[in-house]
Amino acid sequence: MDKERFSLLLLEPNEIYFEDFSVDLLPNPEEPINAENCRPVMGRLKLCSKSLVFDPKDIKSPILKIPFKDCTEITTWPLIRPENQLLIRCSQYIKMLEGNVLAPYEFVVERKTFLFLFHYANVNDYFLQLCQQLHRASSLHALDQADMIATIVFSRHNRTKFNPLWLESIYEKILLECKVDEIKPLIFNPGKLVLTDTCIYFQPYNNIQPYPVIKIKLSSITNTIKRRFLLRHTGLEIRWEDSKHLYVSFRNLDERNNFCGLLGEQSSYNPTNEEPESMMLKWQNRLISNYDYLVYLNSLADRTVEDLTQYPVFPWVLTDYTSNKIDVNDESIYRDLSKPMGALNPERLERLKERCEEMGNPKFLYGSHYSAPGFVLFYLVRKYPHLMLCLQNGRFDHPDRMFNKLSDTFSNCLNNMSDFKELVPEFYDVSQNGDFLVNLHKINFGFRSDGTPVNHVTLPPWAKNSPEQFVRTLREALESDYVSKNLNHWIDLIFGYKQRGEEALKANNLFYHLCYEGAVDLDTVKDANARHALEIQISEFGQIPKQLFTRPHVSRDTESSLQIESPKRRSLGANTSFGLELKGSYPAHKEPITSLSIDGDCIISTGRDGVLKLYNIETNKQIRNLAIADVPLSACFKIANSSVLVIASWDDTILLYNCDYGRISDVIPAHDDAVSALSLVSDLGILISGSWDCSVKIWKGFTDMEYKSFRLSESMIGYCSFDEKITCLDSRRKDFLVNIAAATATGEIFVWEIDAQNIVKSKTCEIPSTEPKRLAKHKTEITSLAFNSTATKLASCSVDKMFCVTDVVTGMNLFSKGLENSPTSLSWCGESEFILIVDVSGHLAIWNLLEGNLKCDITATDGPLSCVCYDERKQLVITAGREKNDYQIKCWVLK
Repeated sequence: MDKERFSLLLLEPNEIYFEDFSVDLLPNPEEPINAENCRPVMGRLKLCSKSLVFDPKDIKSPILKIPFKDCTEITTWPLIRPENQLLIRCSQYIKMLEGNVLAPYEFVVERKTFLFLFHYANVNDYFLQLCQQLHRASSLHALDQADMIATIVFSRHNRTKFNPLWLESIYEKILLECKVDEIKPLIFNPGKLVLTDTCIYFQPYNNIQPYPVIKIKLSSITNTIKRRFLLRHTGLEIRWEDSKHLYVSFRNLDERNNFCGLLGEQSSYNPTNEEPESMMLKWQNRLISNYDYLVYLNSLADRTVEDLTQYPVFPWVLTDYTSNKIDVNDESIYRDLSKPMGALNPERLERLKERCEEMGNPKFLYGSHYSAPGFVLFYLVRKYPHLMLCLQNGRFDHPDRMFNKLSDTFSNCLNNMSDFKELVPEFYDVSQNGDFLVNLHKINFGFRSDGTPVNHVTLPPWAKNSPEQFVRTLREALESDYVSKNLNHWIDLIFGYKQRGEEALKANNLFYHLCYEGAVDLDTVKDANARHALEIQISEFGQIPKQLFTRPHVSRDTESSLQIESPKRRSLGANTSFGLELKGSYPAHKEPITSLSIDGDCIISTGRDGVLKLYNIETNKQIRNLAIADVPLSACFKIANSSVLVIASWDDTILLYNCDYGRISDVIPAHDDAVSALSLVSDLGILISGSWDCSVKIWKGFTDMEYKSFRLSESMIGYCSFDEKITCLDSRRKDFLVNIAAATATGEIFVWEIDAQNIVKSKTCEIPSTEPKRLAKHKTEITSLAFNSTATKLASCSVDKMFCVTDVVTGMNLFSKGLENSPTSLSWCGESEFILIVDVSGHLAIWNLLEGNLKCDITATDGPLSCVCYDERKQLVITAGREKNDYQIKCWVLK
C-alpha cells in the first residue's frame, strides 16, 4: 500500500475533510507511562465534519479515527503550553489499516484519552471552537446535524478565495466561479470550479490532493458531457488530453448550463467528439463490437465508473455455469435477452405479480434493482475492498453472502425473490484479465459456514480455473451471433422504450417508482426530512438509466460488414478517401432544375421553365429539348422498355409524352393542386404521385404494354389523404411489397406498403395496403427523401439543415447530422452505404453511412444545387444547379 494512507474513503459517506495539522500524539496523561507508550508519535491530525483522524508517520501503526459522537470532552490541556495541546476523551475509537494491512476496521469500545501537541497551530485560534461545534452537532438528529454542518461548511468555503497567482497569465480573465463537488466512487469532495477565457481550474477546499489546483487548458479539452447525478441534471464530465477527466456536480441545473454556455463561447474551446454520432450505425453494420456499443450506451445514459450509483450495467448472457465444456455457438446456453432478469423464472415471476397486485399505488414488481452500489461492489470487492469498507462502515459482508461462486450467484439471480442483479463491464473486459475474480491483495474476508476461507471466486468448470479464460469466453459469448441478433431486445428493457410506462408493465420490467428519472424533483421538496430520505433512497436503491430510445431499437445486421464486401463496396468504401472528377457539363434550363433521372445513357431533366430535356452521357450532347407546358414541371420518369415519359406538372396533371411521335399522348387530371412529386416502380408499372392538395395517389398501368390502354377510372388503385402539402416521396419494391414514403411541408414523414402481388392480373381498382404511419419528424419542410436498396432505411433532409437516416421497421433514428447549409436533394450511392447530398451553397457531399462520417465534400457550383442522382451502372454522380447565372447539369466520376 502507498505511504500516504489517508483517503476520503476512510470517512463516512458525505463526510467532509477540512484540513490537517502536524502533531505529536503524546502519552496518555491519565495512564502510567511504560516502555510502550513513553514516546510521542509523530503524525497528522485530520479535521473532518464528523470525526478527527490521526494518521501516524509510522505506516505500521494504525490510523486512529475518533468520531465526534463518541467524544465526551474536547478541551485544551492546561498544564504545559495549553494553546498547543488538545485533549480528547472518548468512549469509542476506531483503528484502521493496522500494520498497513487492509482489513475490517477495529472498533475499540473503551474510555480513552488522547493528548495531541500541535507543532505550529494555536489550538485556541479556531480549531478548538470548531471541534466543539462539530461535537455539539453530532448529538443532534441526523438531519439537524447535517444542517448545522452545512452551515459550518458554507461559512468556511465562502472564505476560501481563488488565488489569481494560479492563472496562466496576467491577461487571463476570470469569467465564472462555481461551487461544485468532485465526484469519485463514494466520494464527494467540495471545491471551486473557475472558468477563464483560456482555462478551467478546479480548486479543492482541502489538501487531500498533492496539488492545490487542477488546471485544464480549454484548447486541450476533447469533450464535455452533461451528466445526471442522483436523478438530477447537475453533473458535468470534462475530458482532456491523455485520457484525463474531471467529474463534478453543480448545485443546480441553471449553474451547470450557465457554465457550459460560457464555456462554449470561448474561442480556444474546440472539443472533438470522442463519442461519434454514428455509433448506432457502426454497431448495426458490425464495425464496432457489442461490448463497445454497450459501453457507449451506458455513457450516453449517464452511467460512469466514477459514480457507483450509476455504474455501467451489462447483461447476463450465458446460463450454463456447471458444464465442463460449452460451445458459444449453441443457442441453448443463452439467456432470453427479451426478458428482464426477474422474468426469466416463470414461477418466481408469478409470485412477484401476486405480491404486486396486493400493493397500493404506485405498484412495482421488483423490490430490488439490477444495479446499485452494493451490487457493484458485491462483484468488485476483491478489486476495490476499500470501497466496500467505506460503504459498509468498515466491514465486509458476511462470508456466506459474498461473491464466492459463479453458479451460485446466477442461480440466486434466477430464483431469489429479491435478487435481480445484472453484470458489470468487468465480466467482459478482456484487457483486465478477470482480475476482479482473484483475491490479489490476500485479504482476510473471513470463513464461510462450512469452514472454507473466502478467497478467489470459484469459476465454472469450463473456465479451467482461469479468470482470463472465463472472461474471454464471456466476451466471445457477448459477441456471438445469438447475442448480436437479440441484444436490441435487452437494450429496449434497460435503455429503451420498455424501460418505463405501459411497455415496461407489459414486459414485466417495472421497478420502484423512485428509480426512474422524473419520479421526483428534489429541488421542489421543501421538507428537509423528506428530501433527506429521498436522497438516501435514490443513492442506495438503484437508478434506471436515462431513457435513450422511445422506439424499438434496431437489430444488428446478420453479416459482418468487415468481412463480407462486394466489389462495388470495395471500390467505393475501402479507401480512406476518394474524390469526384468532372466528366462533363451541359447548359440546361433557364430556370431552376426540379428533377433528374437516368435511363441507360440518357439523363432526363425537368425545370420550372416548363421544359424537359434529354442528354446523352457518352456523347455529352443534348438529345431533346421539349417545351412541355407553360407551368413548372416537377418530375419525370421513363416507362421501362418504351419511349414514353411520365411527367408531373404544376397544373395538377400527369402528362404522358411519346418520344417516338414527339407529342403528348395523354393528360391525366391527377390532383386538385400542383403535382409535386412522382415515383415509378418500373417493373410493376406502378406510379405514385404526391400533390400540394395534401394527397398521395397510386396508379397502375404504367408499363410498355398497358399505358396505351390507360383508363383513369381503372388505373388509380390507392389514395391517401394528409393534413399538409406533399413535398417529396419515394418508393422501393421489396419482393411483392412496395414500400412508399411521403413527406409533408411541416416536416412529417409517413410510410406504408402495398401488396402488389396480384397487381398486374388484378382487374379491381384497389389493392391491399397498410395504413400510413408517421415514421419521423423534422422541424421544417422536408426537401428530399429516399429509401436504400433494401427499403430498410430511409434518408431525409430538410430546410432546417438536418440530415437523418431512419430505420423503416422500428422508426428509430439511426443517424442525425446538422449541416452547415440547407440541403436540397439526396440520393443513395452504392449498396446502401453512401449518401450524396447537395445544398443551397453549391456543395456536393458524400457521407459514409456505415461509419457515419463525411467522405468527400466539394464545391460543385457557385450557386445553389437543386438535384442529385447516382448512375450505379457507370458509378457516375449527376448534379443540377446554378453556375454563373446559368442552370447546368454536371456529370462527375467517382475516383
